[in-house]
Amino acid sequence: MRTRHSTGGVRPQRGRWIGNWYADGKRRSKVLGFVKEMTKGKARAVVARIVAEESARRDADRVWKFGEFVEQIYFPYYTRKWKRSTRENNVNRIRVHLMVFEDRELKSFRRDELQDLLDAKAPTLSYSVVDHLRWDLKQIFDMAVAEGQVQRNPALLLFTPKEAAKPVRRVMNIEEVQRCFNVLADRERLIAKLAVLAGMRPGEIFALKWGQLTATYADIRQRVYRGVLDTPKTDQSIRKAALSSGLLGEIERWRLLAVSIREDAWVFPSENLTPLSKDNCWRRSMQPKLAKAGLGWANFQVMRRTHATLMKQLGIDGKLVADQLGHSLDVNQNVYTQSPVESRLDAVNKLESLLVM
Repeated sequence: MRTRHSTGGVRPQRGRWIGNWYADGKRRSKVLGFVKEMTKGKARAVVARIVAEESARRDADRVWKFGEFVEQIYFPYYTRKWKRSTRENNVNRIRVHLMVFEDRELKSFRRDELQDLLDAKAPTLSYSVVDHLRWDLKQIFDMAVAEGQVQRNPALLLFTPKEAAKPVRRVMNIEEVQRCFNVLADRERLIAKLAVLAGMRPGEIFALKWGQLTATYADIRQRVYRGVLDTPKTDQSIRKAALSSGLLGEIERWRLLAVSIREDAWVFPSENLTPLSKDNCWRRSMQPKLAKAGLGWANFQVMRRTHATLMKQLGIDGKLVADQLGHSLDVNQNVYTQSPVESRLDAVNKLESLLVM
C-alpha cells in the first residue's frame, strides 16, 4: 500500500507551539509560533501543511514501478468514482492484461512497445476489450504525468489495431420480434417486451418493484447487478420509461399472478423473494426457447438495439428514443440504432430521383 505519514501533533513548551510528526520512521519537530499569537487549531493546521508538503516531495522523488503505481495510486483514486460493475471489470482487465509490466519503472515506457502490446492482444481479444486497454493505458499515464512521474504520456497516440474483432451488432426485424414474443412463456414474454417495447436494460427490469409501475411509465431509479442493488448505470438512466397500452395490459395480467403486489415487492421475484437472477432466467427459460426458434443470438443487448432501430424506422425523434433508453443522443444514434439496407436503398433512390433527369 501507499506509505502513509502521521498528520502530526502540537504541544506547548515555554510559551511556544512545538509541532511534532514522524517521517520515514524518524521523529521530527519544529517551533511553529508563540502560544499567545496562535491558537492550537492554527498550530495544528501549520504542522499538517508541513507534513503534507514533505509527503508530496517524497512521492515526487520516488521512482514508481508500473504495478505499484496502478495498485497504490491509480486504483484507489478512480475506484472512488467507478460503479461496482465498472470497478470489477476495469480492475480485472488491467490486472489480467497489463500487469505484465508490473516491475517496469514508469519512466521506462515507450509508445511503440505499448502499441506492440495492443497488437499482440488484437488477434485473441474482442475489439471492445483491446480498445478499453488502450484507454486504460492512456488514463494511467495521464495520471502519471499529473503526479510528476513522467514528462509525457507514451500512450497518448495509441490506436486500436484493425485486427481486433469488431462486434456484429445485430437487431431483430418485426417478424423476428413477433416470433420472440410468441415462443416465450408469460413471465419471460413480459420481460422481453419490457426490453423491446420499453427499451429497458435487464438490470432495470429485474430490479422493478410494483410501486415503480404507474399507469403510464416505469419509474427507474435502481438496478440489480449480480444480485446487488445499485443505482442505474448513468445519471441519464434515472428516468421515467414510457409503457405502451398493450404492455400495461400484460403487466396487469402478471399482477394477478404475483405472490405479492405490495409497493415494495419485486415484480419478478425468485423463489426466495429476492430479485430474479438475470443469468438464471436467461439460461434456463429464455435462451433455449429462442434458440429453437432460430433466435439464439437475440440477447438483451439485441433487444435494446431493436427498440432503437425500429423506433427510428417509425420516424420517432432521436432525442425521445435516447431519453426512453436512458442514454445520450450520440450513443443512441451511433451505437444502438442500426440502419437496414432497405432503408438506405429507399434513401438513395429518393436522392437519385431528385438528381437524375
